[in-house]
Amino acid sequence: MSGVFLKFSNLDKVGGTLGFALLLSLFALPFVSLQPNRIMPGQSIGLLDSASLNTLIPFLVMLVLTSLLSLFKTAIRTRLLLIFLTLMTLMYTVGAGASQLLVEASPLARVSLNAGFWLAIFWLALLITDAAIKLALRPLPRLALVAVIVAAVTSLLAAGYWDSLSLLREYHNQTDFWRQAVRHLQLSLGSIIPAILVGIPLGVRCHRSAGLKAMVFPVLNILQTIPSLAMFGLLMIPLSLLATGYPLLAELGIRGIGAAPAVIALFFYSLLPIVSNTALGFDKVDARVREAATGMGMNARQRLWQVEFPLAMPVILTGLRVVVTMNIGLVAVAALVGGGGFGTYIFQGLGQTATDLVILGAAPTLVLAFLFAIVIDTLIALQRGGKHDRSKSTQQTV
Repeated sequence: MSGVFLKFSNLDKVGGTLGFALLLSLFALPFVSLQPNRIMPGQSIGLLDSASLNTLIPFLVMLVLTSLLSLFKTAIRTRLLLIFLTLMTLMYTVGAGASQLLVEASPLARVSLNAGFWLAIFWLALLITDAAIKLALRPLPRLALVAVIVAAVTSLLAAGYWDSLSLLREYHNQTDFWRQAVRHLQLSLGSIIPAILVGIPLGVRCHRSAGLKAMVFPVLNILQTIPSLAMFGLLMIPLSLLATGYPLLAELGIRGIGAAPAVIALFFYSLLPIVSNTALGFDKVDARVREAATGMGMNARQRLWQVEFPLAMPVILTGLRVVVTMNIGLVAVAALVGGGGFGTYIFQGLGQTATDLVILGAAPTLVLAFLFAIVIDTLIALQRGGKHDRSKSTQQTV
């Protein structure tokens, strides 16, 4: 009985569940769709019918090995490597299979990714996350793992293995894709920088003044509750009047449509998380640490920059993480007022009922938000690692 118990205790319930979900998604759901053109619905095709057997064998072997190893708690590093290889062979297989499906199809035919593929990517991402958690990877190795995966997928796409897929055909048809990518980043980060410059000092002042905090926070809460489209609409009228009354402002790009209402609206949305987290971060600084810093002879300015601000930084960065991921998503809505960015493709695709064009705008938005969140999470973890060292050093010196 004890041997049986040990065998069952060695099973990984989370990994096994994710592995089973991966298999179920790939074999129970359609893997790709063969469409007569870019907008008409097509025929759903399962994994085993999506490519030749020679093309499928490497992926199927990696899939079986990954699913089996996910059942056990041991060999986590090997499991992580297998999951990565499964991801890459999946990416290669779907691209090669699309080329094979189009050989005898009409020139207008398209191969689109279906539910089985997208869910497989989702389960593989969860398996990678689960393995990274079990390995207790430190912040920088975790960031390096993400960088390796992104570099490998980017290299595969750049090599042309996905060029037969409808998604990449939409990409090649959009000559301004990278200009819109830069625009998306400009709008996202262009609203965050002024919000940081205004929000952090305001958060410090709110920490020090209860009266100012009671006055500022309700206003910021009201701004946060205004729907994004309503905010853009409210800003269009005064900005249009300013552009009409002052032509110089119109020449500088401050108009009722375009980047100006998008940046101003995102600036307003960014203030509450930054101000509230800054005030909370300073509230959490131990009073004994402040007393120790004063006892060391530090004045108010030195105590602020050398003690309080570094200790509050992890909480401030948490607010910044919320703002960055929120703004990257909201910039997509700004396309409705001429702001540009990846939202342009989303709304064009919706208007043309072209699903892959919608994905061309949505997928990079999701990836950008994820990458920025990972980078900021790494900074937060590094700051928290040094936070306790600084606090102990200050108290021990006194």
